[in-house]
Amino acid sequence: MKAIKFNIGDVVSVLDEAIDGVVVGVKNNEITIETTDKFTMTYFVNELVKINNSSDLNYIIRSETLVNKSIDIQPSKKQNAPSFKSDKIERGVPEFDLHIEKLVKNFRGMSNYDILTIQTDTAKRHIEFAMKNRIPKIVFIHGVGEGVLKAELDFMLNRYEGISFQDANYQKYGLGATEVYFKQNVK
Repeated sequence: MKAIKFNIGDVVSVLDEAIDGVVVGVKNNEITIETTDKFTMTYFVNELVKINNSSDLNYIIRSETLVNKSIDIQPSKKQNAPSFKSDKIERGVPEFDLHIEKLVKNFRGMSNYDILTIQTDTAKRHIEFAMKNRIPKIVFIHGVGEGVLKAELDFMLNRYEGISFQDANYQKYGLGATEVYFKQNVK
């Protein structure tokens, strides 16, 4: 099977996750992308797929906005996509799935403590990133289970100042997610 080569500026999608972005760095078999939510994330080559489907109108609108605004690369040809002006910019809220199978390739042989540590460390990284980058709201998907991860997440969130949290939208997530709000200080 021929290996796919990624170049800076390629529009990509992450396999098994609803994440799209633009390649901003290539190092060996690790690809760094900037997502549509302006997060910088690194994936292995086999976790990404190039997007070449220009027939999907929604995708064209998203990718043109991302490419033009994030790294100032002009599209090769002008797309005739409808445009509209809005006073309020609607962006998706970043969602982070803390299920262990989404965080590591192989978790067999890991103790429950090791799994919980990886999940809480991941949540802590996302919280600190959101605070640093003034992201107003994120969602952690933790699942229902026995409630151990949710309890640990609640304990951790209570230790931060300027953060409030609540159960996420029941219709969308059921009981398995928490919304985290970051109070913005105007300086």
